[in-house]
Amino acid sequence: MATFSSSSSFLVSPRFLQESTKPFKTHLPRLGFQLIKPQFTTLKFTYRRFNAVAEDTSVATADPSSVTARRLYVGNIPRTVTNEELQKIVEEHGTVEKAEVMYDKYSGRSRRFAFVTMKSVEDASAAAEKLNGTQVGGREIKVNITEKPLVSMDVSLLQAEETQFTDSPHKVYVGNLAKTVTTDTLKSFFAEKGKVVSAKVSRVPGTSKSSGYGFVTFSSEEDVEAVISSLNNAVLEGQKIRVNKAA
Repeated sequence: MATFSSSSSFLVSPRFLQESTKPFKTHLPRLGFQLIKPQFTTLKFTYRRFNAVAEDTSVATADPSSVTARRLYVGNIPRTVTNEELQKIVEEHGTVEKAEVMYDKYSGRSRRFAFVTMKSVEDASAAAEKLNGTQVGGREIKVNITEKPLVSMDVSLLQAEETQFTDSPHKVYVGNLAKTVTTDTLKSFFAEKGKVVSAKVSRVPGTSKSSGYGFVTFSSEEDVEAVISSLNNAVLEGQKIRVNKAA
């Protein structure tokens, strides 16, 4: 039989080699295995939503129309112009509060336009007048005020237009209006095809700027059908207008 020593090596007797054809049995200690059932624990996550309210009294109390009236659009600038360089160019004609070149968020390249906020409406007007059409880096830049504020005369005229408009179930919506189209122009244009009761061009709230659409009312449903048939896709001051029945 095989004799095992205490070391890692062992000796084999000649008898074991002669009887090697017999089954070889080893006596190993019986190993016991116990299956452990996995335990699952439901984890509960609790979250709280926090609503942060930032108070900025300067923004809250600022007049939106005055801010836009002090802000300049500067277009067609070279891609290499930075905020600091643009501020130096503009501040020769007034006090600059902020100059910001617009960059593409993916490429990081300048989009060739910027916004500059001036300290006063007067500074903005002066800078726009002096800089529009000038050369910067070999390019002719475009400079204008983003939104002109309403003067008291404009306010009264727009209020009169709104109050004078007569609503009616016989009404059409007119879209894609050119910015130059006035209420009188709209009324005269549609009066050629039907009996117009009233008309108005919608304005951007707080400004005299056209929203690009308006409404015209008529005395009958026949007039509504007639103008839709004849004036939809017609050209008014260089633009094709859309005409359909107002809801």
